[in-house]
Amino acid sequence: MSGATSVTATRPARTQLPRFLPFAAWASFVLNVLIIATGGAVRLTGSGLGCTEWPLCTPGSLVPTEELSYHALIEFGNRTISGPLLLAALAVVILTWRIRAERKDLSVLSWLVLGLVLLQAVVGGFIVWEELAAVLVGFHYTVSLIIVCITAAYLARMYERGGARERAVPKGFAILTHVTTLAMAIVIIMGVITTANGPHSGDENVVRDGFDATFLSHLHAWPGYVTFALVVVLVAWAYSRKLRPLLWTMTLLAVLVVQILVGVYQARNGLPPVLVGVHMVLAALTAATTTVTVLRLKRPVAE
Repeated sequence: MSGATSVTATRPARTQLPRFLPFAAWASFVLNVLIIATGGAVRLTGSGLGCTEWPLCTPGSLVPTEELSYHALIEFGNRTISGPLLLAALAVVILTWRIRAERKDLSVLSWLVLGLVLLQAVVGGFIVWEELAAVLVGFHYTVSLIIVCITAAYLARMYERGGARERAVPKGFAILTHVTTLAMAIVIIMGVITTANGPHSGDENVVRDGFDATFLSHLHAWPGYVTFALVVVLVAWAYSRKLRPLLWTMTLLAVLVVQILVGVYQARNGLPPVLVGVHMVLAALTAATTTVTVLRLKRPVAE
């Protein structure tokens, strides 16, 4: 009894979160996933140049004019989400500032998200000015994925105690998890390159040169299957030892299975735009789930 009392006495108090911080943090995560979905809609409907200017939509007009087609409305709709997304990122920074002394980890993550959101706005402008240059479009999507991962990390850390952390799994499991993360990153990068050189490049008049999209689709699939095998091993290992990341490894496996099924179906059925969009959003959710899985490798020392 005395030992238990001693442990409780030395445990630091859980930081009291500002009232609206969880709402703002969840809003930031959801909006960053949503803008990937709307960005996918822009690409998949050929609306990448629906608004020919930036930050205006057309010369002299911030919003689409009556003369423009639905492409302008789709592109402008994607841009519109940037406003609430930026406000959510700002809200998280401001609210986190109140607990910055106790939660330096959350403070750093909130500033990273805000900085990357601002970077995305600038990159979006260059994409329009450069008429959907493939490198910029791919970079734009990749940064969005990174933001989703950071907002997911913020949510995961927000519900845990701050302070020092210690490894909660065997060293081998931690190494295998990081190897799986690297494999996942390769899958995503190859997916970005494949999409950039496929038929859904953002505008019907944009022609991609260089890489063969069919060959790239195979290069994208092979590491995907390797990643799947690695995740299966992680789930089996976590289940047999009842490890801390078990729930998230199982979640990762479920999301990855759906992602693979969607990917195979779309590849064999002429890349239906809707399924390509679903595949893009699932990639973001898979990356976010991987991020949380990695964070579960450690636990707060006081836990």
